[in-house]
Amino acid sequence: MTLSRSKMSVLVSVIALLTIIAGVLVSLELRGATPHAHAAKAETSGGRLVDCAESSFCAEVADPASAFPGYTYVGHDEPSNLFYSNVAGSGNNNRWSLKLPSDPTPKSNGVPKTGQSFNFQLHPAFWFGMAMCDTQSYPEQVSTCTPDSDSNIVDPAVSANHPGTAFMEMQFYPPGWVAPEFIAGTSCTAKQWCAALTIDSLAQDPVKGTSLNATCANQLLGGLEYINFALITKSGVPQAPADPFHSTLATFTADPTKDLLMNSGDDIQVTMHDTDNGLQIVLNDLTTGQSGSMTASAANGFGQIQYAPTGTGCTVLPYNFHPMYATSSEATRVLWAAHSYNIAFSDEIGHFDYCTAVTGFGGNCLGQEGLPPSLYPPGDLERTDGDDSGCFGKGSSTLVKVTGCTLTNTGFDGVPYQNLWPDGNPLHPTPIQFSSPLTGLSYTQNYSRSAFEADLPRIEDPTVCHRLTDGSGCTLIPTTDDNHAPAAFYPYYSITSASLGITTCAWQLGSTIPGSTTDFGKNNQYGSLLPLVYLTFGGGGSTNTRFNNFRQIFANNPCPASIPV
Repeated sequence: MTLSRSKMSVLVSVIALLTIIAGVLVSLELRGATPHAHAAKAETSGGRLVDCAESSFCAEVADPASAFPGYTYVGHDEPSNLFYSNVAGSGNNNRWSLKLPSDPTPKSNGVPKTGQSFNFQLHPAFWFGMAMCDTQSYPEQVSTCTPDSDSNIVDPAVSANHPGTAFMEMQFYPPGWVAPEFIAGTSCTAKQWCAALTIDSLAQDPVKGTSLNATCANQLLGGLEYINFALITKSGVPQAPADPFHSTLATFTADPTKDLLMNSGDDIQVTMHDTDNGLQIVLNDLTTGQSGSMTASAANGFGQIQYAPTGTGCTVLPYNFHPMYATSSEATRVLWAAHSYNIAFSDEIGHFDYCTAVTGFGGNCLGQEGLPPSLYPPGDLERTDGDDSGCFGKGSSTLVKVTGCTLTNTGFDGVPYQNLWPDGNPLHPTPIQFSSPLTGLSYTQNYSRSAFEADLPRIEDPTVCHRLTDGSGCTLIPTTDDNHAPAAFYPYYSITSASLGITTCAWQLGSTIPGSTTDFGKNNQYGSLLPLVYLTFGGGGSTNTRFNNFRQIFANNPCPASIPV
């Protein structure tokens, strides 16, 4: 999930090496923070900022106008797969099987062959998610949160007294482009994947209509939507500070001696479970035999930012982040998020676009954007516009030598919106394949239902898609900035009977993939418009209804995971 043009230029002048990410992709800004007097346990920091107003790093907010005032905000395109279960523990304890996708091989000089596409172009990150307790996060009405409990379910239409909520994304980042500070441009390394435990919080009180003081927010990783971040390490110990105030460049720089690096095609077992000290993620690479982990604990440097709408200081509160809910259902929401999910898989798409020339590392596009005719005849080069920032020249790439930009592609005409997704064509990547999650003490119980959800209404052109009123004009394939024609392509989920870890049914995302047993009607799988009730910012507890998503719920899980014996 990146900086505005003005902030980007500041960044480039402050540090000549790195800036922005993925998922995403992100932009970093080095802030020279003035030391403050902090409360007990708080310290000062230089303050490196990933700006969630534009960064692919971050969860999609429902109300960007209040979270990111002054920004021309578009958002994050996240086609998702949700899982529901009333089994106790399904909201905080699960296990997934995953096969990391592979890329085609470019020419020996790193230049792509005609028609090739790569994972870093399609998705700067994909992730597995879970709702978390955070008493300093939105909606700021309750000072406690009972971990792993459905007592936290509060319908905003009934009461604003919902415990503060954060959202955890267990993110995976593809290789091949700008590194080693992968936050600068997607990748940790040239040829290997890395992963991180990230937790997004939102420092706002929607009842009173207040936000964290600007001086503090400007020093945080993410801003008002701030992020705790730690790469998955082989020891389970972060290589650098994880909290949003003390994070440094080292927090995001892959270290092969410490971090779990994985190969394309590896089979990964992903386990998420609560502990006395917070949520723990364990990744077992079943192909190489390596493993890594991370616990969202105070001991590992995770922390809250004390909510202070007035003043000029930041207080970091060391914190063990625990899952919020006992189960996973339509009611186990993160109230500030655009999506309706708790337990979910999502791909982060919609960022990469080609550019003919850039102003510098992490800068803006010069000349033309779009598909180069030499790679995708007849191509589609056109004049650069406002979404062409967070750009890097081919010389910054570690493997695939292309020049491109990583901010949200507001024109819906970049690589993720072309038919360049997995489809069996050797010029395209193989698909991400993952199982449905298993829960229970021994991970032997399936989630009974699943759903597809796409937040397209949230990110489509508001002059065309009327999400604030009745959802009219919102479409299952977004419209481009070229005379509002439908995008050339939008990816969809399918299932396959191919073996994946312990299971013989796997989900995958892309185009028509050989071996698929059903594609659920392609883009129609995302269902119908979903009205969701949100708290009105500054409304004293009043609510509004928004159409931020399409959703289709299946009465049964069409791809249950095999039960281990």
